[in-house]
Amino acid sequence: MGTTSCRSGKVCGAAAGNRSITIGAKIPPRKACRWALAAEIAFNQRKNGFQSRRKTPLNGMNIGRRLSDNRHRIQDEQAVNTKHELKANTSYQSLDLNGSDVEELPDGISVQFRLNLANCKRLTKLPEHLSVGSLNISGCTSLERLPDGLAASFLDMSGCGQIESWPKTGSLAAGRLTARDCVGMTELPSWLGRLSQLDLAGCAAVQRLPDWLEVSSWIDVAGTGITSLPHSLDGVGLRWRGVRIDERIAFRPTEISAAEVLGEKNAELRRVKMERMGYDRFLDDANSEILDTDTDPGGERKLLRVELDDDEPLICVSVVCPSTKRLYLIRVPPDTKTCGAAIAWTAGFDDPNDYAPLIET
Repeated sequence: MGTTSCRSGKVCGAAAGNRSITIGAKIPPRKACRWALAAEIAFNQRKNGFQSRRKTPLNGMNIGRRLSDNRHRIQDEQAVNTKHELKANTSYQSLDLNGSDVEELPDGISVQFRLNLANCKRLTKLPEHLSVGSLNISGCTSLERLPDGLAASFLDMSGCGQIESWPKTGSLAAGRLTARDCVGMTELPSWLGRLSQLDLAGCAAVQRLPDWLEVSSWIDVAGTGITSLPHSLDGVGLRWRGVRIDERIAFRPTEISAAEVLGEKNAELRRVKMERMGYDRFLDDANSEILDTDTDPGGERKLLRVELDDDEPLICVSVVCPSTKRLYLIRVPPDTKTCGAAIAWTAGFDDPNDYAPLIET
């Protein structure tokens, strides 16, 4: 059995039965333990039939593994973490460029597992025919389009508000599509395959789902314009910003009463029911307590309170827009005592004495 010694003088090895793992020569002593452990993990996964290249973090170190047919060997793979290290027409195992200043990726690259471009605010272009296992472009606020021929199993495009349409060709199936707060999106692409999960929370412009859509697990419809599901989605689970709900809560909120909300034991579900019912109708039906009143250019303001079991109380400020004369109810922190403090908080001031607008419209 091959062994190496660490700085403490202990011997580290990796073997099982009569099979041994060869560790690359000239490993620095301080890395011997972690390399031996990596070798043991690689052997165990080989033994259990795992043949693909994967990454396992060991003490903060990402080790890329490749197992050859004739021997078991750990091979070091250099991490690519800056745009200057990317090469065109190159296949990578995984890429993590989270929060970098990358503006575009070179043509011809593919990523076997995960491509993380989250919060790359300057990213404007992805290469055509990009093939990747999991693509995360959440928070890429400058990206206006997805590339033609995109192929992925998982796509997270949350917060990509500039994207308004889909490419003509592509492939997305088997995994999850997360499109939270993609406010420019109005529909789903025709090439979308059967998904496990679909998150459309905050996609206000999405009004309906296509008749051919198939999702095996759940769909999050919070804040969308969707009012029903096609027959192809019969039996699919529904969520509202991650909280499990039923079709009545999602699509028939007028059936929810204040008594039902107040009697709900699950705090998260209670908040969803309250939101679906509408704060104005809930506060009216629940006989809310008036904590404070005053006036502003729009008219009378009220600070209203409803106690909730095993949860913080609901506190809302009622205001009238001076221009449109429409009544608005705004939820504010539960420790708010006055209308002035509530309005100051909505403007970003913790101290109401610091809020002194010259004019309110």
